[in-house]
Amino acid sequence: MPYFDAASSAPLHPVARQALLASLDEGWADPARLYREGRRAALLLDAARETAAEAVGCRPDELVFTSSGTRAVHSAVSGSLAGRRRVGRHLVLSAVEHSSVLHSAAALEAAGGTSTEVPVDRTGAVDPAAYGRALRPDTALACLQSANHEVGTVQPVAEVAEICAGAGVPLLVDAAQSLGWGPVPGRWSLLAASAHKWGGPAGVGLLAVRKGVRFASQGPVDERESGRAAGFENIPAIVAAAASLRAVRAEAAAEDARLRALVDRVRAAVAALVPDVEVTGDPVRRLPHLVTFSCLYVDGETLLHELDRAGFSVSSGSSCTSSTLTPSHVLKAMGVLTEGNIRVSLPAGTPEGDVDAFLGVLPGVVAEVRERLGAPAPAAPSSAPRASLVVDALGRRCPIPVIELAKVIGEVPVGGTVTVLSDDEAARLDIPAWCAMREQEYVGEEPADRGSAYVVRRLV
Repeated sequence: MPYFDAASSAPLHPVARQALLASLDEGWADPARLYREGRRAALLLDAARETAAEAVGCRPDELVFTSSGTRAVHSAVSGSLAGRRRVGRHLVLSAVEHSSVLHSAAALEAAGGTSTEVPVDRTGAVDPAAYGRALRPDTALACLQSANHEVGTVQPVAEVAEICAGAGVPLLVDAAQSLGWGPVPGRWSLLAASAHKWGGPAGVGLLAVRKGVRFASQGPVDERESGRAAGFENIPAIVAAAASLRAVRAEAAAEDARLRALVDRVRAAVAALVPDVEVTGDPVRRLPHLVTFSCLYVDGETLLHELDRAGFSVSSGSSCTSSTLTPSHVLKAMGVLTEGNIRVSLPAGTPEGDVDAFLGVLPGVVAEVRERLGAPAPAAPSSAPRASLVVDALGRRCPIPVIELAKVIGEVPVGGTVTVLSDDEAARLDIPAWCAMREQEYVGEEPADRGSAYVVRRLV
């Protein structure tokens, strides 16, 4: 069964498996002890640190291992804010950061601090100049991911790092998605990453803090990992993480070229084979293995289930695949379609035939789901069109409000309006996105007794 969700967690790399098994016999003792077994464990830990630091591009004594990438981010944010508390309690971040950064920002605000989200364009990239304008005299920390986890867009980290350095603000880079492909460029100050994203074992994160960055670890600390990650080190997993990072880096150039070509094929084929689809993210400045697209008139959860039944494991940022039924904050910030969203992220070694098989199945699956949901077929305009219509979609979840809009837009004349009543949060994003895709005018949102009224004017 083809697995196309490496952005969530990559399969364990063979080198990671070998290193893990070997170090289970050698790295079980306490590396802080002076007896033979402890010294042997300490040697393994030191060697892993040197390997990881070389891949990151920092000094070994600047890098510690944490229990996860999320823990690395949380520690980086809290430690930096505490270390620079005399400067202020203001945090700058992009609107498309990973939830670990967003949760850290929320915790800061709950404690009386403030944060500023820098908007992104429709590809998901920040404008370095806009990022610079968000910095303030009381800004203690800035955060920017190296590449987006949902759409693959690579951020201008080097440019932003220069701006932050000029303002005297440390920059934290979440490199979870990109570190396996290469080092992060620029004068960043802190970096976080997660081993299971590049084929290492889960439960190992990296946190690099450059010398000279003011940092004060929060919470109880001990002598482990320079006081920045309390608790006994999982040395076998750490060794496997470092070994696999070195291995994937050695393979990165060849796999980048190969997977980039496969993803280019997916981007082109999806747009050609599936009607009413929006391929998102930057087509050039992107991760080599990841592509995301959104399909009109499709329930994302049903689409994922049907693709799983067809033998393909993919993921989604669609609101309909979330237990909270809220739209993806990444797609929302980009202003693109959120319904029927599919993320394909290819693991290293993905055969070309698996991609061809996926493209062969996808159009039929989308068509079947659309038919099941009653998606509209192109219809001739009514002989006696009404100047305006109201569609009551209250209590109905995505993509039904958009489907109902599409069914009746031809019943009003050019210049006429359709008002969609909806209490689904996704409608606020998907109706304007539908208008952009179908060359209709989104007039705006108006208050209603329940939910909101979304007004669309027919242009074509």
